[in-house]
Amino acid sequence: MFTSHKACYHRHVLVVFTHNFHKTAYSLTPITTPIYYTNQKLNELCKAGRNNEAQHLFDEMPERDEFTWNTMIAGYANSGNVTNAHKLFDETPKKSSVTWSSLISGYCKLGMEHESMRMFYEMRCEGYSPSQFTLGSVLRMCSTNGLLSRGEQVHGYAIKTRFDLNEFVMTGLVDMYAQCRRVLEAECVFKMMSYGKNHVTWTAMITGYAKNQDQIGAIECFRDMRAEGIEANQYTFPGVLAACGEIMAFRIGVQVHGCIVKGGFAANVFVESALVDMYARCGRLNDARSVLESMVVDDVVSWNSMIVGCVRQGFTWDALLLFKKMHTKNIKIDDFTYPSMLNCFASLNDGESLKSSKSVHSMAVKTGFEGYILVSNALVDMYAKRGDLLCAFEVFGNMKEKDVVSWTSLITGYTHNRAHEQALKLFIEMRISGIKPDQIVIASVLSSCAELTVLDFGQQIHAGIIKTGLRSSLSVDNSLVTMYTNCGCIEDANKVFASMDVKNVITWTALIMGYAKNGKAKESLVFYNEMIESGIKPDFITFIGLLFACSHAGLVDQAREYFDSMVNYYRIKPGQDHYACMIDLLGRSGRIDEAVELLNNMVVEPDATVWKALLSACRVHGKIELAEKAASTLFELEPQDAVPYIMLSNLYSSAGQWEDAARIRRLMKSRGVNKEPGYSWMEINSKVYSFMSEDRRHEKSDLIYLKIDEVMMLIREAGYAPDMNFALHNIDEEGKELGLAYHSEKLAVAFGLLELPRGMPIRIYKNLRVCGDCHTAMKFISSVYERVIILRDSNRFHHFKQGVCSCGDYW
Repeated sequence: MFTSHKACYHRHVLVVFTHNFHKTAYSLTPITTPIYYTNQKLNELCKAGRNNEAQHLFDEMPERDEFTWNTMIAGYANSGNVTNAHKLFDETPKKSSVTWSSLISGYCKLGMEHESMRMFYEMRCEGYSPSQFTLGSVLRMCSTNGLLSRGEQVHGYAIKTRFDLNEFVMTGLVDMYAQCRRVLEAECVFKMMSYGKNHVTWTAMITGYAKNQDQIGAIECFRDMRAEGIEANQYTFPGVLAACGEIMAFRIGVQVHGCIVKGGFAANVFVESALVDMYARCGRLNDARSVLESMVVDDVVSWNSMIVGCVRQGFTWDALLLFKKMHTKNIKIDDFTYPSMLNCFASLNDGESLKSSKSVHSMAVKTGFEGYILVSNALVDMYAKRGDLLCAFEVFGNMKEKDVVSWTSLITGYTHNRAHEQALKLFIEMRISGIKPDQIVIASVLSSCAELTVLDFGQQIHAGIIKTGLRSSLSVDNSLVTMYTNCGCIEDANKVFASMDVKNVITWTALIMGYAKNGKAKESLVFYNEMIESGIKPDFITFIGLLFACSHAGLVDQAREYFDSMVNYYRIKPGQDHYACMIDLLGRSGRIDEAVELLNNMVVEPDATVWKALLSACRVHGKIELAEKAASTLFELEPQDAVPYIMLSNLYSSAGQWEDAARIRRLMKSRGVNKEPGYSWMEINSKVYSFMSEDRRHEKSDLIYLKIDEVMMLIREAGYAPDMNFALHNIDEEGKELGLAYHSEKLAVAFGLLELPRGMPIRIYKNLRVCGDCHTAMKFISSVYERVIILRDSNRFHHFKQGVCSCGDYW
């Protein structure tokens, strides 16, 4: 009888200690009453999550001890029902550290930061000492939710209470710092542990290195763990395999695979998924497929990794076949599978892929995954990249929840499809909705500002970057340089360039091209030399900028040197734009025969850009016969392009061959070719004003024309004389002169003189090339009115100051 009684006593104490995981001293009075058996049943029900039955049993118990209350509180807390847990906590007649820890653990599991920390502080104020398990619960919550400051407070408490020597707490600190992206602090805590490091501690450190992009650190940590004789488990291997995949350390990954097989973890689904991902990231798709096919359990994560691997390697149709096989095998497709598939369709634009992408979209709708933000974002991105902005906008509009990725995908899509005005409007809506832009959308919007030459908007975005403290990036800085050069603010572009810590070939090319377009060709070549000295190699686009600079400065010999170095030294095959720059340079330098010879010896078939360059040179030098040949070729290459018709007609008009000019215009009309009307525009106080020749639609047209009359009178007195060669209509001299006076750029400059304060530059943009008469007039206006005039035509910038143009009258 006594032996049975003693055994019963020991069983009671064992249950109490096993359930609470705490070394708390309970009453050690031997119990043979029914409460022991009832507590045992209550414990079993709570562990099984059967809280309703447990509550019923709890209510019927004639007597309850401390274990009874703690068991019930822990049962509710562990199942996430903290409301009932807290209610019982308040009703508990006698609380202990176990009681407090059980409730705190429940709040921590739900990620309820404020409630958890409040209870943690109250526990200490009430005189109860948190245990290692209390601290562990709070640290896990900090780790999961990225609560660094809270975790640091717990660390401070651990040091004060000597828990910093406890391996359980130290492991929690390592994991907390690693998950909060403080890998150096995690490493420091890890190294302070002179003893007690187990596989959990090592795994936390390995995973921390991997998640913080220190892949080498993760691999070395795994190596050290093996050297210490600590065996890895199914939670350790995914971290080191992820690190191997990230840096494509295939050979090390194979060795880890060997450890997995030897350790008996080859059949673990989590480890197998990590192996598939590692092999796929390393480009070993056959090995990845082999692991995938050997898996007993069809895991959706593994299939997703395989699909992503195929997409990365460009095997889009293999990815589609895998997706179809998943569907056939009834593998539950999730919100990570759909984005992977939709990403592969984004790069394809044929009829078959369009049909397949629509099918995947339909499947996402039917399965209810279209409402997941990851899937919706991928749909917006896919349609936008394919140029289907209508579908992209429709999906975007149907999204109940939008994040920065949603807006960025749509805005970037509009930018890439040259719908720049809509992109800027969407950006404004994004800011109004309260979404903070990221670096990607900022770079995209700045590109739209550059294309539209809306300087004010671009400057506002630049100011916003500085005010909000948004960390700049190489793409943002490159876009700023491009935006300022495209808007004629070369000094501002240079300031951004000088402030950049990192520069790549895009940065240098943007500045080289910018200086060339702004009439500073020699400075452009100086920057090229600095770029070469810095160790950065030029690319295809860089040489376009160099040749463009030479073309607009008449630097024939330098252009030939650059062209030869591109072909012979850098092994870059010249493209149409390179040849166009060379032919334009040779032609405008009067070396028409050399330009023709170069055209005939091109390594690629000359396109319309090249023939237009030759036609333009013929117009400058009056080579009518050659111009007719070039125009005839262009009529075949681009039958609906009005440019060759206009250029040939203008050439005839300049030569006084009015009937030939009229014939070309009739031919143009009979073929249904429409000429893009010439117009100029300017931005004042964030509003854009546009003008056409002899335009009287402006609300201040009367004042503008009065100002034009004043301007023409004053510059005539200063020595200006109209150039009738640019009056291309067969009318009397007076009509020709008035026609020249009312060109769109002259109307724009008159409006600028009226509206802009003295000393402020007048910025004008024109969709066609500025005519010679307007160019001459602008020089006189800048001198007479003492104003800086910046005029950008379809080809380049002209900076007029004190009667001189930056182009040196060579454009």
